[in-house]
Amino acid sequence: MKNISRKEFLRNASLLAGVSMLPDFSFATRSAPSKMKLGLVTYQWGKDWDVPTLIKNCAASKILGVELRVEHAHKVMPDLSAAQRKEVKKRFAESPVKIVGLGTNQQYDFPDQAKLRESIDMTKEFIKLSADVGGTGVKVKPNGFHKDVPREKTIEQIGRSLNEIAKYAADYGQQIRLEVHGNVTQELPNIKAIMDVSDHPNSTVCWNCNKEDLIGEGLVHNFNLVKGRFGDTVHVRELDDAEYPYQELMNLFVGMNYDGWILLECRTDPADKVKALVEQRQIFQQMVANAQKKAK
Repeated sequence: MKNISRKEFLRNASLLAGVSMLPDFSFATRSAPSKMKLGLVTYQWGKDWDVPTLIKNCAASKILGVELRVEHAHKVMPDLSAAQRKEVKKRFAESPVKIVGLGTNQQYDFPDQAKLRESIDMTKEFIKLSADVGGTGVKVKPNGFHKDVPREKTIEQIGRSLNEIAKYAADYGQQIRLEVHGNVTQELPNIKAIMDVSDHPNSTVCWNCNKEDLIGEGLVHNFNLVKGRFGDTVHVRELDDAEYPYQELMNLFVGMNYDGWILLECRTDPADKVKALVEQRQIFQQMVANAQKKAK
């Protein structure tokens, strides 16, 4: 190759850079497919299924991730022996269905400090259980404010508790996922205030699709309050429920390149839940496609 002057090299490089900005240039950035995945919270759909049935039905509907609600028919609870934990892990590992984590009812807003300590300690047991069965995190929640207790005190207490368990969970490779939940606590400014206290990077937010997401300055504003703290899970109800702006929500998640699990926490009771799961998957795929088209 013949030698070229520095001036010619810079001129050619400049031309190439200019061409690369044209819409049809072959190196132009294209919108990559969304990495979001649809899964199931065994809240109503799945609550009566044991582990083999849960795996079979999820595989049949191509819902390939589950958050196991504790105290349900699958009986994935801290009283499982080491051998039983290995068996649960093995069953999921040999299937196309992944345990996304455990959905617990542990909360940290108790005014009674003995109850608070009991809940923190029980959360640690669930963290160990999730690690043993192949999960990646544990869902916890605030459950509300309390009469005669200043809100700021409750927010501080929840945040400090989350920091303790988030640090503990990190040693087990588990993520702590605070569900946007509870009377008034589920309003997003309050969730943000909790997360401002809970600054451990392993302490995350699980969006929960409550009607309170729409109050104040609206969905986009409330979404943006906490989007920097999202974990690997989002809870949604039936995606064809017109009372919640699910398409707008999918637009927001696709717009931020969210790559976690969108988990169905459905509230109805269809006779054929496998068929219903297939229908929800089809709606989800269309909503994601719509969101990606809008993002281009």
